[in-house]
Amino acid sequence: MSKILYISSEAFPLIKTGGLADVAGSLPPALLKKQQDVRLFIPAYRGVLENIKSHKLVASTRYYNLPVSIIETRLPGTMLPVWLLHCPALFDRPGGPYSDEHGNAWHDNALRFSVFCHAAVDLALDALGLDWQAELVHCNDWQSGLVPALLSLQAEPPKTVFTIHNLAYQGIFSHQTFVDLHLPNQLWHIDGVEFYGQFSFIKGGLAYADKITTVSPSYASEICTDEHGYGLQGLLTHRSDDLSGILNGIDDKYWNPGTDNHIYHKYNRRSLEKKSLNKISLQKQYKLEVDENVALIGMVSRLVEQKGLEIILQSIPQLMELPVQIFILGTGDTHYEIQLAEWAEKFPGRINVAIGYNEQLAHRIEAASDIYMMPSRFEPCGLNQLYSLRYATLPVVTPVGGLADSISDSDDITATADELKLLQTNGFVLKEHTAEELVSSIERALVFFKAKDKWRQLQINAMSCDHSWQVSADHYLKLYKDLLE
Repeated sequence: MSKILYISSEAFPLIKTGGLADVAGSLPPALLKKQQDVRLFIPAYRGVLENIKSHKLVASTRYYNLPVSIIETRLPGTMLPVWLLHCPALFDRPGGPYSDEHGNAWHDNALRFSVFCHAAVDLALDALGLDWQAELVHCNDWQSGLVPALLSLQAEPPKTVFTIHNLAYQGIFSHQTFVDLHLPNQLWHIDGVEFYGQFSFIKGGLAYADKITTVSPSYASEICTDEHGYGLQGLLTHRSDDLSGILNGIDDKYWNPGTDNHIYHKYNRRSLEKKSLNKISLQKQYKLEVDENVALIGMVSRLVEQKGLEIILQSIPQLMELPVQIFILGTGDTHYEIQLAEWAEKFPGRINVAIGYNEQLAHRIEAASDIYMMPSRFEPCGLNQLYSLRYATLPVVTPVGGLADSISDSDDITATADELKLLQTNGFVLKEHTAEELVSSIERALVFFKAKDKWRQLQINAMSCDHSWQVSADHYLKLYKDLLE
């Protein structure tokens, strides 16, 4: 049994803005089930305080002359102990974890997450008297990047792992901010937290952690290139021996069509015929033309360029010449929202666009759709393609990051059902990131869709994939074990 301090700026179901929360809410409980002594540490945002039922004060201290408390609770639905950094001046405010109600980054984010990192270091070293000292500290994304850097200054620090969820977000501030935060001068150099004259939180993790992981094997390779390295490709290439990719898992109890209370009709591998009842129910509720034999293409996503919105919009005129319907749920850049709404107006009964986010509708789209559209420009891991596999909804994806690692395409429309079973084909992969290739891949999917025996085999292949957190947790445990030995 190892003592592991897991540090994250968000964790589902307490607070969530993206995939990091899903990981932090799933991996630590999975490690706990594997007999590890795990503690999760996150900030006590206002939303977190509203989501916890019972808690106790376990420590008090000060950073930058601000009073700070450590509150202990449990992650809802689990036995996982959670430590919360309670500093009302920094975290108990309206808006989101990183930005205000208007989407502007909080002006004091560097101070907020510097306090968070200092507290994490003290918890790891048992400097706050909780009678628990970490053997291994697992940090995630830029908000916890200073932790490995600060721990490196200790005589006998715990081992450290730093996970990159999306390298595009780096926590970059001015050199003056570094000075104002009174951070140790020995961290300020080209191999430390200095980044082209500025102060980079994420470099603290990348330069000082014992091991670096990211959320899929392919993304681990991609971030060492100029295209996806965001200026850090040199450092990551230098540290490639310590860099690995572990594909995220999903909560296979919450995303399970056999037990999902959000969907119209439950189904599993043995009752796949009930899946189409979900399509008919969705078509009726949202005024799409009711037709079991038309292929429904679903998408639940942030509506941003990264997710392939440019080529999706370019492809809609050609897609509307095919026997398909499209249902998109999401929110993002206003110009994409407007253009999608215009297409929905132009093709009533064939395209439905729901702007915003609705958890129940997200599940219903996954269950009702035949094809899931995810032509991302880059995708560190991606979760929706994994949800889609679970719901026998076949993904059409680009071969990037976690999409490349989770979707297998036979690229042969003449393959028999037995050959598809042998190849474990579970989706369709674009050869290049273009509208033409997106349309071509969907046309190829439609050839299989019409051949019911082949389509059923692809669906069974998809549902047979095990992307549970138990699998991912085993990979992390091996990494921890190797590091601690």
